[in-house]
Amino acid sequence: MSDEPISRLPVPDEAGLPEDIRELFARSREKPGFVPNVFRALSLRPEVLRGFVALYDALMAAEGGLSKAERELIAVAVSAHNHCHYCLVSHGAVLRVRAKDARLADTVAANYRAAPLTPRQRAMLDYALKVTTASAEVGHEDHGALRAHGLSDEEIFDVTQIAAFFNYSNRAASAMGMRPNDEFYTMAR
Repeated sequence: MSDEPISRLPVPDEAGLPEDIRELFARSREKPGFVPNVFRALSLRPEVLRGFVALYDALMAAEGGLSKAERELIAVAVSAHNHCHYCLVSHGAVLRVRAKDARLADTVAANYRAAPLTPRQRAMLDYALKVTTASAEVGHEDHGALRAHGLSDEEIFDVTQIAAFFNYSNRAASAMGMRPNDEFYTMAR
């Protein structure tokens, strides 16, 4: 599988990339130990990769509010709905690491409604799927329901933004035919 192209579009040679992008790749080789193919594919337009990484980090690596596992739950549930192979494999792996529960991650990837979630987590994922399927129909009652499960306004903002971000990235990854790194398949198994 690793001999297959990682994108339907050309992937630039790393040596010709701007220094900051090469440094990003070097940091990735330290942790998690490889360069995610999404970075390589998006390096066709370094300015897009920079923006992608900045927004991803702001949403997924933020401290406080939603846990990092909850953030990954949203990524996986949205990616499952959108049938995004790259994001399901990569974020399923990260969810296994963050939640320390391979069964939970695999169940959310197949059907979050069958997963053993807390009422708060189920409300978050129900809302994230509404953002995915019917964002124009989201109203005050949806935010009220999340507040009733203890989510703050900042957490509601984060659920909204994470769902929206993964709807964008799922579509880009699928349209470009991004192939997940082989390393993701065995991570935390």
